[in-house]
Amino acid sequence: MFHLFYGCCFSSFRFDIYRKVPKDLTQPTYTGAIISVCCCLFILFLFLSELTGFIATEIVNELYVDDPDKDSGGKIEVNLNISLPNLHCELVGLDIQDEMGRHEVGHIDNSMKIPLNNGDGCRFEGHFSINKVPGNFHVSTHSATAQPQNPDMTHIIHKLSFGDKLQVHNVHGAFNALEGADKLSSNPLASHDYILKIVPTVYEDMSGKQRYSYQYTVANKEYVAYSHTGRIIPAIWFRYDLSPITVKYTERRQPLYRFITSICAIIGGTFTVAGILDSCIFTASEAWKKIQLGKMQ
Repeated sequence: MFHLFYGCCFSSFRFDIYRKVPKDLTQPTYTGAIISVCCCLFILFLFLSELTGFIATEIVNELYVDDPDKDSGGKIEVNLNISLPNLHCELVGLDIQDEMGRHEVGHIDNSMKIPLNNGDGCRFEGHFSINKVPGNFHVSTHSATAQPQNPDMTHIIHKLSFGDKLQVHNVHGAFNALEGADKLSSNPLASHDYILKIVPTVYEDMSGKQRYSYQYTVANKEYVAYSHTGRIIPAIWFRYDLSPITVKYTERRQPLYRFITSICAIIGGTFTVAGILDSCIFTASEAWKKIQLGKMQ
């Protein structure tokens, strides 16, 4: 019975691919010690780098053609904050037009006018919605009861954004591209056209919650317009059109299996390369010793 048990154990040992070398058959060297220490430090550095990457989230972006926010009722929320330092508040108004037939003069809902420069200027802050069709909204004196002779449309744009506000450090986009636009030195009687191309943007966090915002590109021109009746009253126009392309940002974390695979590759690869390097140095040093002994004889 003992011989049968011993024979089974002995036969199973043959499957061991990690054969052990007795300690009395190994030889430690100073070079090997240095390589071993460097190897461990290198592995530690790569491990910490991989661990940092595993803990941190990455932002993956993709493009597709679709309307991402179908529950919005075909509306886009707009936030506008603009200062006109040389135009009285009673003259400032917001007009909205689009290709669906909307034509609203003097929009006042969710808007506020703040006097500037002892009442000589005005800061207009408004929150309103537009339809998802090409159109425009403009700041003008069209809603005033009496039109001024020479309205001064010089201005500073503090904010113009669409949709939800995204406060994400890893996402750098043109969500408020007109912030800080300064037209104080322009012709006071000139109209200003801002042509906007609005790009729908979706941000999905780790929990799967989605937030909908809009980026936009902008081009602008300044001009004094005339008709057969004379000079046309200037205004600040924001003409917009929507892009069919949606940009989606998704938060992702590296899968656990990929992290484990990377760590195994780091440890195995480093020890393999270090072993080859140590073997080459040891072989070269032994050959050099034999050459020196041959010379001495």
